[in-house]
This record gives sequence, C-alpha cells and structure tokens, in this order.
Amino acid sequence: MIKVGDKVKFLNDVGGGVVTGFISKNMVNVTDDDGFEVPHLISQLVNMSAPDVPERGKTAETVSLQTAPAGISFEEPEGEIINGKNSPDFYFCLVPANAKNAVAGEIELYVVNDSNFKLMFAYSYIKNSGVEHQTSATLKSNSRLKIDSLTQEDLGNLPDFGFQVIYFRENEKELNVPFTKKFKINPVKFYKESTFRANSYFKKEALILKIAPNVAENELDKITEDDFKTLVKQKTEATKPAISVSKKPADELVIDLHITELLDEHENLSKHEILEIQLEKVEVEMNAAIRDHVKRIVFIHGVGQGVLKQEVAKLLQAKFKKYYFQDASFKEYGYGATMVILHR
Repeated sequence: MIKVGDKVKFLNDVGGGVVTGFISKNMVNVTDDDGFEVPHLISQLVNMSAPDVPERGKTAETVSLQTAPAGISFEEPEGEIINGKNSPDFYFCLVPANAKNAVAGEIELYVVNDSNFKLMFAYSYIKNSGVEHQTSATLKSNSRLKIDSLTQEDLGNLPDFGFQVIYFRENEKELNVPFTKKFKINPVKFYKESTFRANSYFKKEALILKIAPNVAENELDKITEDDFKTLVKQKTEATKPAISVSKKPADELVIDLHITELLDEHENLSKHEILEIQLEKVEVEMNAAIRDHVKRIVFIHGVGQGVLKQEVAKLLQAKFKKYYFQDASFKEYGYGATMVILHR
C-alpha cells in the first residue's frame, strides 16, 4: 500500500521521490529528488518503503498490480472529527513569509477545511481570456492543503481566484448542493501590513477568506416545485395592496455615509477605498431620489477633518449641478450633514 511519506520510484521514468498527498484514488502528489511536487498515477509508482520491494538488479517493470497483490493500492487517512464542527466552514488563506513586507517573499495559498465534512474542490484562475484550471483535490475533515504560491511578479497581473466545491459526510440524510466561489483581490492589499492578521490556522499572520455556500440558494434548491409555487403565491398575496393608490413621494430621505453603516467588514480598506465607496453611495442615492421624486435628501458625513464633506460637495457640483445644496439642520445634525433640495 502507498501512503503519505512513502519513498517511491517512477515505473516509466528516471528517479523517484516521496509521496506528499493524495489527489484521488488513482493519483498522488510526489515531491521528486529535485524538490518539485508533481502528480503521478499510483499504477506508475513502485513503493520502495514496502517490504516486497524488488531485489537490487531486478527491473521495476516486474512489479505490477497483477503480480504484486500486496503492493500498490490507495490508502487515505481518515480526517479528524471534532464535536460541534458540523457547518461547512472552508477558507481560502494567503500566508506571506513576512506579513510586514508581504511582497518581499513568497505568499503561500492554502485551502483550510475547518469542518467535519470531506471537501472536494477545483481551483482555477479567472482571467479575461477564460478560466484556467490549476489543481483539484480532496481534503479530509479539519485539515489544510497548500494549493499555490505567489511572488511579487505575480501581483502585477493578478487573476481572480475561483473554486468549485463539493462537500459531504458519511450517513448524510440529503445531498449537499455543490457551489462555486470567486475571489477578486486588489493587489494593493499585499502592500498593507493590516491586511494580514493573527489567526487560529497558521502560526504566521494571514489573510483568511471564507469559501462558503449560499445557504439561501441551497435551501431553495431543496424545496419541491409545489412548495415553490406556494411560496410565490404567499409572497404575492402578502405584498398585494388592498386598494390601488398612487405612491406619495417622500419628503425627505436621510443617508448615513459612515462606513460602519455601509459595510459590515471594512477594517482592511484604505482611507481612499472607503472614500470611493462613500461617494459611490452618494451618486447611487441621488439618482434613486431623483427618479422617485424625493423632495430632499440629507447625507450624514460627520465632521472629522471635513474631507468627506468637501468631496460630497465636489461630486454634487460636477454631476448634479441643477440641484441646490446646503448644510442640513444644525439642530439635528450639527455641522455633520449636507442637504440637497431636489423639489421645492
């Protein structure tokens, strides 16, 4: 039997190496004598750690599945099962050699399976030219696997990263729905020390991104067609107005531009990125308010150093010239809000 750590020789090639992991029942990763990890068919390997290794002088071709029944076969260690880890918690992790200067060295990319599920995934680059498959693997429960690495040269043309995922456990009552996940990472993040944090998966600081299924979609896939029709009918009846009346325009709309109100997770964003998000919010809400005939719209930007207030004013002057704006009510907002008059 072949297992992780066994020394092997290549049946139809020169050299050999050490088995470092299983890709499937028929294929393993082997780190060769030059230090490169490459996939190999199990049937094309001779296990030099097995007791029935051929004697010196005999050729490796004399060993095969037919002539050595106790020789090569698939053996994968069982994953550790931990009480309470019954949710599909999978993570895409980027671990720099030096978190304080990530671009100075190699950045290792891992998949972490922090659950009692067995995980099967395909990992790809997503580029303008199409999808480029990089690797696929099976990851046992509560374990991790290195799948890729990046250097400073790679950051100049960084692709999006894509995962196609299947996960399962023994004795499941239902099949879990396969899902896909894409990650678009701004290369600027690799130049920021704050991007990488202490974590429970690595001794080094890392960027931890969750690979999670869309629970709502999965639950929707499980219901029957009749259930779906019933839900649609109930939703339609619940939203149907008792009497058809024309919608009265809102007199005033208040939009809070503080980043804590716009995003749940914002700690890794730069000040410039936060400002871009806030100004985009202003533009989107202005267009919506004009369309819906809102009379006034108030943007709460706070006082601070006045940067956001100035940028909001520049945006309004550039893209919404026909509308008058002023400081909002001092009694309600102090100096921290701007009001735009859309309709008098």
